[in-house]
Amino acid sequence: MKNLPLKFYCILICLCCVNITNAYSQEKENNIDNNSELIALSKQNWQWMADRNIDLLKNLFHEKAVFVHMGATMNKEQEINTIKSGGIQYKHTEIQDISVRFINNMAIVLDKIRLTAIVEGNEVINPFMVTEVYIKIDDEWKLGSLSFTRTLE
Repeated sequence: MKNLPLKFYCILICLCCVNITNAYSQEKENNIDNNSELIALSKQNWQWMADRNIDLLKNLFHEKAVFVHMGATMNKEQEINTIKSGGIQYKHTEIQDISVRFINNMAIVLDKIRLTAIVEGNEVINPFMVTEVYIKIDDEWKLGSLSFTRTLE
């Protein structure tokens, strides 16, 4: 290696830079694709809850999922039963801002929303910051947690 020409080292460095740039570009492209996929999935989740599409929600919610509302913490079965029975009716979700962050095979979706719902027969409108945690299992995103934090408008 001591007798290799300087030109060889320059080419080697250039190839390393190209590989790093390509890897960075590919990762950035994958993040954009995952961002779009999760934003679309989050929006679908809100619509499925409003439509009470229980079958799709059961498939989306992980078996060990937790749901934190203003007055209760529920597991998957309790959340599904609450939606199914109309204990909470998600009428309309106005998504005002949404962002996605990734940690390995987990994604955290933060939604700033204004939620119109019927709770125990009364229509309520609340501003929330909602944290949705998704885990990618076998190339499929599963909702692991959904937490509502009421905000001041």
